[in-house]
Amino acid sequence: MTYSMCSIDYDQLLHWLYSQEVVRPNAEDNGTLSGHAAGEPFEKLVYHHLKELYPRNIFKQFEYLNDLYRNNPQCITVEDRMSLFHSPVALFLLSRGDTATKDWNPRNIFEEKQNDTADILFHNNGYFELLDVKTRNVSKSAQAPNIISAYKVAQMCAIILDNMGAACDVSINYVEVDWLPEGKMLRCVGAHYGNLFRSTPSSLYINWAAAMQIQFHVSDLDQTFKGTIEDWAKAYLKVFVASAERRCRTMYERYVAPFKKYLE
Repeated sequence: MTYSMCSIDYDQLLHWLYSQEVVRPNAEDNGTLSGHAAGEPFEKLVYHHLKELYPRNIFKQFEYLNDLYRNNPQCITVEDRMSLFHSPVALFLLSRGDTATKDWNPRNIFEEKQNDTADILFHNNGYFELLDVKTRNVSKSAQAPNIISAYKVAQMCAIILDNMGAACDVSINYVEVDWLPEGKMLRCVGAHYGNLFRSTPSSLYINWAAAMQIQFHVSDLDQTFKGTIEDWAKAYLKVFVASAERRCRTMYERYVAPFKKYLE
């Protein structure tokens, strides 16, 4: 597996994150420390730090799309705008739907969406590095968070395999910020990095009851996979299909079989 030499320096990022502080959400009234409310300040902190280090390369996903379409005013159809992506994997992961793409114009630009694939995007010379920032209150035990749709990953793998031989131009990365509350502040007490394509697919947990989400703590993510991105895609699809088939059998046995006799 080969990635561009020009990419985010995660060792530097993790080192910098340690002991960084953000203002506790709703600090004046001792606001909530759960979920998105706690995560957003750290995600913004990482974004602004990386923007300072790589001013020409770091974007929010919607910012990249706005710049791409704004800088190519001759492309006005959906097909023209889709063709601006030379990577079919990046096109799938980053683009908006046909209607939104068709309706885009300089007075109707994209805004951030919660279901965007990436919190932060590093782009350089056709290489796309997607980064999501996950946060964890280490003073409490909690279920591993939703990371990414297992179905979206399966669709991505099909695209990778349909385009075997193309350069590996996309990577999917995660940073976990472990934090503790300290008065009106939240302080980072640990930081961890993981790359999805270096995880062993059989170690990934798909929670079918939680909208088919892959769930893990980044600090626990296996990083021992040594194959190519095509090898990873094949291994993941094998795991996904087997898991889906088990789910189908369970659904039939629990929700169909007991009631079929009443229909005869």
